[in-house]
Amino acid sequence: MNTKIVIGVINVSDRASQGIYEDVPGKAIVATLTEYLKSPWEKVYAVVPDEQPLIEQTLIDMADRQGCCLIVTSGGTGPAPRDVTPEATTAVCQKMMPGFGELMRQVSLQFVPTAILSRQTAGIRNRTLIVNLPGKPKAIRQCLDAVFPAIPYCIDLIGGPYLECHEAVIKVFRPQP
Repeated sequence: MNTKIVIGVINVSDRASQGIYEDVPGKAIVATLTEYLKSPWEKVYAVVPDEQPLIEQTLIDMADRQGCCLIVTSGGTGPAPRDVTPEATTAVCQKMMPGFGELMRQVSLQFVPTAILSRQTAGIRNRTLIVNLPGKPKAIRQCLDAVFPAIPYCIDLIGGPYLECHEAVIKVFRPQP
């Protein structure tokens, strides 16, 4: 079992990758994970355009070469023609985890009726969990608050490092032995 905790963060955005927009979503993910995690961790970070081959290449690099146990993406989950993050995730994963997307949409529907347009998903590539989040910082936090309680245990099950969290911030679930 790997004990070093490396987490990948990818903001998928044409405009942020060109420097037109500030990379607010990626920074929101890092800030949220920093609040959640008690365990020391390293981040691997990328901002890429909405190009499926490039997203796939970045996911593979972070999972296979950089040893990320978790990769969290933001953006590219809507219905627009250039929104291809779920397709890239599906293409590189051996197992899909549809419950993540189902829960994120359910939670998001409490705030906006357009949550039904979202195609967030999650999957497993070898020993890496990949989770696709929406691109809006407020929605990122809402979705992470909903699904993160299951993430450390999922990483345990796929042979990743043990993630310890600040219980006052996020209560994670692990079955009692």
